[in-house]
Amino acid sequence: MDTVRVEERGHVLEVTLDKPKANAIDGPTSRAMSKIFVEFRDNPKYRVAILTGAGERFFCAGWDLKEISDRGEPDTDFGEGGWGGLQELPGLNKPVIAAVNGMALGGGFELALAADLIVAADHAQFALPEVKAGILADAATVKLRRRMPYHVAVDLLMTGRWMDAQEAKQWGLLRDVVPLADLMATARDLADMIAAGPPLLYPAIKETLRETEEMMVQEAFDEVNSGRLKAVATLYASDDTLEGARAFTEKRDPVWKGR
Repeated sequence: MDTVRVEERGHVLEVTLDKPKANAIDGPTSRAMSKIFVEFRDNPKYRVAILTGAGERFFCAGWDLKEISDRGEPDTDFGEGGWGGLQELPGLNKPVIAAVNGMALGGGFELALAADLIVAADHAQFALPEVKAGILADAATVKLRRRMPYHVAVDLLMTGRWMDAQEAKQWGLLRDVVPLADLMATARDLADMIAAGPPLLYPAIKETLRETEEMMVQEAFDEVNSGRLKAVATLYASDDTLEGARAFTEKRDPVWKGR
C-alpha cells in the first residue's frame, strides 16, 4: 500500500508508516501492516525488523478517527496481528525495533510498546490521550505497567499527560535518544548487530520471555528445561550451540549457520 513502505537490507526488514498528515492507522493500513509482519515472522531470510514513521512530526498518531467518521463506524478488521500488525501477532519470535521519529500518541504509543527495543529522536513525545475521549487505551493498560513503574504508568493512563523522550528513557522505555538526523543510523546499527548474531538465539529469548512472563521463577525454569518451548529446544539441539562453544575456546569469532 502507499501508506506503508517496505525495504529489505540483507536480513533486516524496514517498515515505514507513511500516511500524511499524522501517520494514523485505518483498517486497510492495519491489514497491510499485518501481512508485512506475518511475512517477516514466517520468512527465514528476515532476522530483524525496524518500524518507523515518515516525516519529522509523527511516528504514529494512533487510530485514524477520520475513517470512523467517514464510515459511521470503526473498521475493526485489523488483520492477524491485531491493530498495527504487531499487538497480537502470535509466534513472533524475531526482534522488532521501533525508531520513533516524532509524536507517538494513543495507538502509536502502543505500537512502539509492541516492539522489543525502542530508539527515539530527541524531540519525540509520548501520550495516551484516550482518557479525554473516555476510551480505554487497552494495549497500553495491559503492557505499560510491565515496562515501567506502576504509578508512572497509571499517571500516563489516567491523566493523558505528555512524556518527552528524556523522561521515557529515564523510566527505561527507550534504549537510545538521539538527534533525528541520527535516528535511522542508530536503529540500523542496532539491527545489523542483532542480525549478525546467533540467529537461533533471539527466537529462544523471545519465546522464553513470552511464555514465562506470568510464571514464578521455578516454574519458569521448569518450563524452559521441559523441551516444550520449540525455539529453545531447537537452539539447544543446534550445531550453532556447539559452534559458539568451540569459537569461545578457540578464541575466534563464531560462524553462525542457523542450524
